[in-house]
This record gives sequence, structure tokens and C-alpha cells, in this order.
Amino acid sequence: MASEPIRLSRSTTREGREKAIFEAARSVFAEFGFKGATTAEIAKRAEIPKANLHYYFPTKEALYRAVTEDVLTAWLEAASSFDESADPQEAIAAYIGAKMDMARADPIGSRIWASEILRGAPVIGDFLETTLLDWIKSRETIIRRWIKAGKLVPMEPRYFFYMIWATTQHYADFEGQMVALNGGKPLSNAQFEKAKAQVIETLLRGVLPAET
Repeated sequence: MASEPIRLSRSTTREGREKAIFEAARSVFAEFGFKGATTAEIAKRAEIPKANLHYYFPTKEALYRAVTEDVLTAWLEAASSFDESADPQEAIAAYIGAKMDMARADPIGSRIWASEILRGAPVIGDFLETTLLDWIKSRETIIRRWIKAGKLVPMEPRYFFYMIWATTQHYADFEGQMVALNGGKPLSNAQFEKAKAQVIETLLRGVLPAET
């Protein structure tokens, strides 16, 4: 089913126009991928002239980078719990919970990101090699400090993050599969909260020291 155009009034502000373009771009990139998406279709869904779109975003690549970087920035900010809590159980649980909530709230963003990575990250590879790499190194330092203090079992922190990402983003990227296995209906709020609690409990159980 085609997405509905994003309605704009004549009094819409610059910020409002940029937001409308951004949301239209997200829907088009999610539907067609970077290669299949066109600025003409994005402008159509945002209900603005194509020339206006290029005033805010000169190229399709510039708009695509803005969309994908916005997704990653939100994901990185979800890990603020690592800086705010000295308790690894609390910090990790909060991060996993936040990633689950984001997968449910913004499945389109997750799918755009997955599509880009599956293509080998040709547009945002530099972002991965700088921003994301710096971020994961800083989180690894915290995890290793907790391991040294005996608060977590010995492990490779980076692989643990891969597990978190794979599990939480499944609830966005493979939503159709879950709907099919759930009687043709999306997970209810109660089902999702139960799933989130189980993911948190299961992942934590694998890294917390056994009680003595």
C-alpha cells in the first residue's frame, strides 16, 4: 500500500518543511532502498516541488546520509545509561530496554539501516569507521572495567553488543515474520513488554556472575 503524502500548509515553517521532507524520505528509502528511491517520489510524498527539496538537501545522497545518521545517533544516545550508572546490571538492562523500545517505535529507521549495511554501507561507511567505532571503543572500556571489578563475567564486549543489536533490531527488521507467527497480528503492548523483559533477563543472565 502506498504511503499517504505528508500534508504541508502554506504557513509551514522551514523546520516543518525539513521535517516533512525527512519523514517522506524515510518512507521512500524504507520502501525502495537507496538505489530505487528518487527525489521526485520523496518530493511527491512531501507535497512540495522537487526544486524545494533540493534547496534543503542538494542530493539524494545528502538526504540519505541525514536519515541514516539520525538513526545511528538515536541508537548511540540510547546507551547513555553506561555513563549514568555504575551498576552494570542497571546500565545494560536500560540500554537493551531502550533499543527494544526504539525498534518498536521506529521500525522504518531500523530497516533503512539494515538495508544500508546489507549493501556494504557504501554511503555511510565513513560514519561507521569514525563515529560508531569511537562509540563502541568507549563502551568496551566501561565493560572491561566492570569485568575487572568482578561485576561481569569475562567476555569480549564487542561481541556482546553484536548480540544486543541483533536481538533488539529483530523486532523491527523481522516484524512481518512475528506477525505471521502471531496469528496475523502485531505483538500487543503486553506481548511486547513480556518479550522485552525476557530479552533483558536472558542477555543479563549470560554476563552476570553467578551468585555465591
